[in-house]
Amino acid sequence: LRRLEGDGPVQVALKTMEDPAVMDAINRGNPVVFFDITIGGVPSGRIRIELFKDETPKTAENFRQMCTGEFLRGTTPSGYLKTPFHRVIKEFMIQGGDILKGDGTGCISIYGEAFDDENFNLRHSGPGLLSMANSGPNTNGSQFFITLAETRWLDGKHVVFGKVLDATSMMVVHKIENINTEGAENRPKLPVLVSQCGEL
Repeated sequence: LRRLEGDGPVQVALKTMEDPAVMDAINRGNPVVFFDITIGGVPSGRIRIELFKDETPKTAENFRQMCTGEFLRGTTPSGYLKTPFHRVIKEFMIQGGDILKGDGTGCISIYGEAFDDENFNLRHSGPGLLSMANSGPNTNGSQFFITLAETRWLDGKHVVFGKVLDATSMMVVHKIENINTEGAENRPKLPVLVSQCGEL
């Protein structure tokens, strides 16, 4: 069990063992991670995500370490904690994960500045899929997006490597989706932050 802050490990472990969706994923060998979200400083729920280690082990491990703080920049733990969702496009996707600049211009990974597209085996076949944001072929870093609909035109261009685990988590995703945005970059008018994150 890895978690940055919050409930003690025994309590979280017991909750995890009682949850069949989490246990099913873990039994498949796939990690389950979480984001606790605040919108405008108000706690707004938890997004739980299954990472498809069975299909995309390298990409899944990059994301997992960003969730747990195992990724170090120098000697300092680094990752998604306190980072924003900086781009929201209704009925398309929500994007976050820029741990360097917070605005979509930063690129860093556990493997260096960027790493190659692992594979395109999985498709953007519906809402709730986790996929890597990039600036072209083989430019994966820490940024990601969660789909809000089928987005087949992204197949073969972005690596799908996880999914939102349950309906309660998708409700939090839809809360983010429905925030008003501004400007050409579709930035949320209210700050959307990962207040806590970790691995279940």
